[in-house]
Amino acid sequence: MKTRAVILAGGEGARLSVLTAKRTKPAVPFAGKYRIIDFALSNCVNSGIFDVMILAQYRPQSLIEHIGAGAPWDLNRDFTGGVRILTPYKARHNSDWYSGTADAVQQNFTFIKRDAPELVLILSGDHIYTMDYDAMIAFHLDHGADLTMGAIRVPMADASRFGILAMDPGYRVTSFVEKPAKPPSNFANMGVYLFSLNLLDRALWEDHQRKGSSHDFGKDILPRLIKSKANVYAFPYTGYWMDVGTLHSYWQAHMDLLSPNPPLKLYDRRWVIHTRTEERPPVRFPERATVYASMVADGCFIQENAVVESSVLSPGVIVRPGAVVRESILLTDCIVESGAVVERAILDKRVRVGQNVRLGGGSGTQPVNLTVVGKNSQLPPGLVVEPSAVIENDVAPSDFDSQFVSSSQTVTPRRKANEI
Repeated sequence: MKTRAVILAGGEGARLSVLTAKRTKPAVPFAGKYRIIDFALSNCVNSGIFDVMILAQYRPQSLIEHIGAGAPWDLNRDFTGGVRILTPYKARHNSDWYSGTADAVQQNFTFIKRDAPELVLILSGDHIYTMDYDAMIAFHLDHGADLTMGAIRVPMADASRFGILAMDPGYRVTSFVEKPAKPPSNFANMGVYLFSLNLLDRALWEDHQRKGSSHDFGKDILPRLIKSKANVYAFPYTGYWMDVGTLHSYWQAHMDLLSPNPPLKLYDRRWVIHTRTEERPPVRFPERATVYASMVADGCFIQENAVVESSVLSPGVIVRPGAVVRESILLTDCIVESGAVVERAILDKRVRVGQNVRLGGGSGTQPVNLTVVGKNSQLPPGLVVEPSAVIENDVAPSDFDSQFVSSSQTVTPRRKANEI
């Protein structure tokens, strides 16, 4: 059964604050060495799907550079399959910026239906999970489905944050509502849709012609298909799945990786998460450094008397003597100078934390109030930054009005750097 995967990767991801100021959400680094989109791509190739289209829109440069020709995923294929990245374009009729997830697929449907795939697998490019799509395809065929939705149980207290579906004992979907105030069940939509080509074609075209539609799968396409009694089934998934669309969920997914029995099996050689990496020297720990319950990528240097606890360090991070990094995520080439303390913070690439800085805070049972620092920012020596403060991209020491940044404060660069 010929299957083509379409990954939706155009989201702005505004809830990720400064992490998506210069990159689309699926291109945000994750777990030290990956990008978020690596999980959807790796799930495809591990499931035997080597025909992949990526629909990009918001600030796609980092994503395009990361994907390249697709070699890390064995998707650098010239004639059959491979990976293609499609972006919005102007034409004489009916093309513009994508107005919703369904509109993104509709605008590119000429390319998607080329060579007549029998099934189209539509995926969100911003979720963290490992899933065998081949099992979902077998389920779809066995049930004679026109559409199969990935579904996962979530805590009832969180159900109002998701699209919620109900199903009969045979897994046929009987209702679907997007983010209901009073959820009828706790089966959540995963953003994984397996369509027959003909149904997808018809549903997209009808939605395209419908005035007032937001052209979104969750808000428009799915509810109408279910009400029309189409053969819509739910494929129950029982593994780990996380929508990392907020700073807290992004941080929590990293903390989950550091638990004694992590729910996401990154070290399972039967299901490798592929990515593009650069060569870095081995991690270096001197005799008197302390590293506990952490993930440390290649090229990191943790110097003597430094402490790294319950944290994720991306390639090239340097932690100077006597510095402390606790329950934090540091992206590529960050430097934490001597005597600085970084707690419950997320630092984007190439952040430099000056000597004796106190950044973030809170621990134990306290509510998690994350501090976030944007790419290329430099924090002057002795600065105190309270939990929940935001330091934007490209902030220089001269941009701070005092040596104290309160929890409600956002520090911006007085002179905006040239954004690429």
